[in-house]
Amino acid sequence: MIKVLIYTIMIYTITIAQTLPHQVAEALQNNNFDLATELVEKFDAVNSTNTETLDNNFAKDVLHRIEIDFNKTEEQVISQIKKILPDVTQEQIEQWEKAGALEFMVIRGEKRYFARAASNLFLINKEAKTLKEKSQGVKADALENFLLEKIPNLIAEHNTTAHNYLSPQRITITYTLSVKPNVIPSGEAIRCWLPYARFENKRQTDITLLGFTNGGSAIPPIVSPDNFAHKTLYMEQVTALDKPTTFTATYSYTASANYKPIDFNKLYTIDTQGDAYKNFTEESGTHIKFTERIKELSAKIIGDETNPARKVKRIFEWISNNIPWAGAREYSTLPSIPEYCVINGRGDCGIKTLLFITLCRYNGIPAKWESGWMLHPVEVNLHDWGMFYLDQTGWVSADQSFGVLPSQNQDVQLFFMQGLDSYRLIVNNDISGNLFPAKVFPRSETVDFQRGEVEWRGGNIYFPNWEYSIDIDYKEITDIEK
Repeated sequence: MIKVLIYTIMIYTITIAQTLPHQVAEALQNNNFDLATELVEKFDAVNSTNTETLDNNFAKDVLHRIEIDFNKTEEQVISQIKKILPDVTQEQIEQWEKAGALEFMVIRGEKRYFARAASNLFLINKEAKTLKEKSQGVKADALENFLLEKIPNLIAEHNTTAHNYLSPQRITITYTLSVKPNVIPSGEAIRCWLPYARFENKRQTDITLLGFTNGGSAIPPIVSPDNFAHKTLYMEQVTALDKPTTFTATYSYTASANYKPIDFNKLYTIDTQGDAYKNFTEESGTHIKFTERIKELSAKIIGDETNPARKVKRIFEWISNNIPWAGAREYSTLPSIPEYCVINGRGDCGIKTLLFITLCRYNGIPAKWESGWMLHPVEVNLHDWGMFYLDQTGWVSADQSFGVLPSQNQDVQLFFMQGLDSYRLIVNNDISGNLFPAKVFPRSETVDFQRGEVEWRGGNIYFPNWEYSIDIDYKEITDIEK
């Protein structure tokens, strides 16, 4: 145990680069795996700085991660499609590939498909989606139906009470991360960061750690300070032969919905001398960049609109109507997430959110990231969303992935541009931050933090060498308890 403790103390201030070399990033942005591999291999033959070496080592890791993501052969993908469309033709397959609806990459001269290429096809391509619906019928969307039942009640509660924070409930989370047996040699220390609830004024409060399991380690759990982008619960544990190494945390918190309706007929302003404008309208990192594609798309969406609130509405509606949801590659393999979204015309919650944030910032509207989990009783999953700022409202939540709801009521339609329901676990308020205590090796998820992270002295422990799960207990808070 002394070895574990010393290891922890030593790494509090150590961090490792997680940046792709520019030429490698450009090759991957253009879907050219073999060129990226060639660039990485050439680098090993020349002298370089320590930082450049670290970046190149991370590039090797990313190439390995891409191969894990692109693990389907053409035969396997066609077989998956034929389970839904038995009469699909080779011509149709080729057309969908040409349109970019079947995501693949040429790896060492062989066409390899993204693991979710077949299922994504029926989300991305209108023709394929229509054929599937003719074959299998249209299935009810349980989450959409749940939201269409709950959201009008939240709006009515706001209209009656004039409160922005609504329907609080007590949520108890039990989160488990388990490293598979013998992935790491017996007797070695594993360092683990679990997602933890962060305090967010009036939205997520009264956070209480109820219990944990860490194999009897003498090192107590460490909760990260609030000023870190990723709210974590850190633990350590020593591995045992033929046994999984399991970390569990149980905690509770009070979650409230929030709703700040906007009158689009009124003029809204943004103080360019205020903190929100100064801190949240700039480019940031490798993802929030004002590229030519972003500028061109912005001009197309915004036109001659000058009211910031209506600018946000145009961005939100355009992404909702034009960028279908699709299962995403690991974010660590995407050099620029908004660029990927614009080029490919699809994205999951985080991809769509980063495009929303980037377009808002380019137009001088403060915008920032939030993420964690969506905990709706009918569907639980990792989830990302955003926030934007207007002088007259302060920060407003915006769930770009949920988008415009199918309702005749405009308040219901645009609820998720003006608020969030209470079925959330807020973990992060920015992307690509440092963990606490510091992680020595590059993270498995270099942008977001939702599933957790694990490493040992030999390196990062990447998917699928570990599993995670979340269990939830809900308790609505009565008027007396409020």
